[in-house]
Parts: sequence; structure tokens; C-alpha cells
Amino acid sequence: MNLSKSAALFAENRRFIPGGMVSLNRKVEPEIAFVRGQGAHVWDADGNRYIDYHAGFAPYFLGHADKDVDAAVHRALDDGWTLMGSGTTPWEGRMAELFLQCVPTLDRMQITTTGSEATYHALRLARAYTGRDHIVVMQGGYNGWHDDVACNVMTPLEQIGPRVSKGEYPFVPLTAGMPAAVAGRVHVLNFNDLDAVAWAFEKYSVACLLTEPILQNIGIVKPKPGYLEGLRNLCDKHGVVLVFDEVKTGFRHALGGYQSLCGVRPDLATFGKAIANGYPLGAIGGRKEIMDLFDCADPKKRVLIAGTYNGHPLTVAAAIATMEKLIREKDTLYPRLEALGARMEAGLTKLLREKDIQATVARQGSAFCVYFMDHLPADWHGLAEHHDMAMDLKYRKALIEKGIYHFPLPTKQGSISAAHTEADVDRTLEATSEVLKAL
Repeated sequence: MNLSKSAALFAENRRFIPGGMVSLNRKVEPEIAFVRGQGAHVWDADGNRYIDYHAGFAPYFLGHADKDVDAAVHRALDDGWTLMGSGTTPWEGRMAELFLQCVPTLDRMQITTTGSEATYHALRLARAYTGRDHIVVMQGGYNGWHDDVACNVMTPLEQIGPRVSKGEYPFVPLTAGMPAAVAGRVHVLNFNDLDAVAWAFEKYSVACLLTEPILQNIGIVKPKPGYLEGLRNLCDKHGVVLVFDEVKTGFRHALGGYQSLCGVRPDLATFGKAIANGYPLGAIGGRKEIMDLFDCADPKKRVLIAGTYNGHPLTVAAAIATMEKLIREKDTLYPRLEALGARMEAGLTKLLREKDIQATVARQGSAFCVYFMDHLPADWHGLAEHHDMAMDLKYRKALIEKGIYHFPLPTKQGSISAAHTEADVDRTLEATSEVLKAL
């Protein structure tokens, strides 16, 4: 595969940008510079076309350059929707109304620019509401780039040690420059371990527990039956704010977020990615009494939310168009994506068995992941102890050579969009058969 123009672009950009790219989470091999996306496909600088299952870390639920969403943004420009920076606007009110219509388990919402900002605000709200400082997060979960949560995603087991039940794991920051004091107030537990949560709530003065309802930054690690209900009960018992990070799960798995599927209502929830189909927008919503701290009359309890680009008219236009389309087409779109996901899962499972490769396929709706192990993981320890990371990376890179783009980092989810077709899935399975045979 010719990547000479990609290589030249990387070299040129490194003259001006540290690492040559503006988000170093994108620094992977092979180095491919993408220049265009349309529907289920992306093209690189050398003209190579790929069926895309990365989808920019999963926001393209409707596919790249969805015509209805892009048309709404163009109309907003033509109609003079510009950044006002004073007072409110009709479009932010319309977006909030639609959002709460889609996710009726939430009473109020606020608009941010990114999912990381939304989780940052969730921690502030929880601390202000409870008067406590400590938080609980999950090993293997990713909740953003800020200090309290930038830790313990794909942490090597030699750094966190063996599995513990009634206890926590060492805080392992993802970044330099983090104050040492952060580790004392952030407690890292394994997903699906209610005993550890009960232990932490007894030991520390916990303001909130923040978790993805499905761990989708290490593939698709689902909650065990009763786990999310158990979190709700423990949070109620100890006065802890339960926060669902639905930045990845929200709108992709159901119009009402994963909370509408599991039947567990969080106190706060954060959203992003699929909410605006690739335009930069996040959201936080939740119970009225907590959300109203953003506009509390008591300055000692008021929680600051500010941002020049919060509710930017173009991203809000994209979100309105995305939600209107999802509402309009929900009865056909979600079943169709479920069918495509099931087709992918069945095809991959069949191929892996035929090739006698020890692997399992995890899937939730349109999101999927192949684990090179003989069972599905329930937490990070179970994944790190059994999954063949080297095989996973070889598999992904070999698929890229065949024109199938999965992010070339082990355990990252594949994302099917509404723009994918049965033909795309079947072509992917054909390429996968060739790759598995070679591996």
C-alpha cells in the first residue's frame, strides 16, 4: 500500500506541531493521513479508500458527511446563526428540548464543547452537591483528559498488581504534570465489582462514582446482570452521586442512552460524539436539584459553567439535525444497525471457528470488538490477563492493508454507522477471512 504522501504530510506537520498531530491519542502505526470521508468510507492522502470502522473514535453514527446534518449547518450559516456570547439563543433552547425529549430520564441539561468538559462539570456538580471531595472511577474506563480522570485505562498489570476485591488499585496517571495530591482523592476500582465499591464507600467520603455503563474504551466490556442496579443501590445508601459517562454509549445504542436499556437512572450523565454526528459538542444532564447548582442563588454553592464556544450555533445546528433525524427514523434505523451488527458478529464468529483461532466477539448494537481469548472479559484484569494484544495489533494492521480501517491499537471498538451496508459488512468479512488465514 502506497503511503508516500501520508509520510510527507506527517513530516511537514512535525515541523510545526509536536508529534505532527493535534491529539496525540491519534499517534499510531501505520501513519496514515486521511483527507476525506463520505458515508462509511474514508480516503487517505495517497488516494487509498477504506471501509471505516474507527469513525473518528465513534462519533459518526450516521456516517461521514451526513447530508441532512451538513445541510442544517449550511442553513445555519446562511441564516446568520453566529456566536452571540450574550444571553440565550433560540437554537440552544431547541437543542435542549430535543435532548431531554430523547433522554427523558434527565430533568435538565447543559451544553459543552467536548465530552471531557462534560465529565469535568459532573465532578464539580457532585462535589458541590455532596460537600465531599473523593471520587471513584473504573480501571479500563476513559472519562476525559482532566486531572481527576486521566488515569488507568490500559494500565500494564505490573503497575497495578493482581486482582483485589475489597480494595483499590494504584492511581496511574496518563500524563505528566499532574499534581501528586490528585491520587489521594481518586480511587480506581475494577468494573463489575460491587464489593470493591461498597468497600470504597465505607472507607472514603465519596462525592461521586463515575463510570461508562459499558467500558467502550477497551472494546465492549458489558456490565454483569445486576451490577448497574447494585451501583444505584449503593449510591443511594451512601449519598453518592451516580454519574454515567455516555459519551460513547449515548445515542449509539438507543435514543435514550444506555440508561434507557438497562433501566438504571443515574443522577448525572454526560454525552458527546454521536449527539452531533462528528461536530464538536458535549452535554451534561441530570436531576434538577443537582443541575440547578449551575444557577444557584447562593454563591457558595453555585457551580461555574462558562465557555465562549458552549452552544456554538453551528455545532448546535448539527446536534438538532442529528437528533431530529434519529427521532424521525428511530423505528427503522436502530433495528437496521442491530441487524448489521448481528451480521458482523455472526460472520466474525464463524470465521474464527473455521480458522480454529481462539477468539470471541463482543458486541452491543452497532459497536463490536474481537478479543483474542476464549471468553468475554468482565473487567480490565480479565482482559489483560488473557487477551493476545500482539495478535490483535497484527490483525488490525493486516486489515488496514486490505482496505478495512480499524484503529490500530488493541481492544479499540469497531463502530458501524447508518451509512454502512450489508455489502460493506460482507466485504469486511471477506477481507477478514484472508487476514485470519495469513495470520
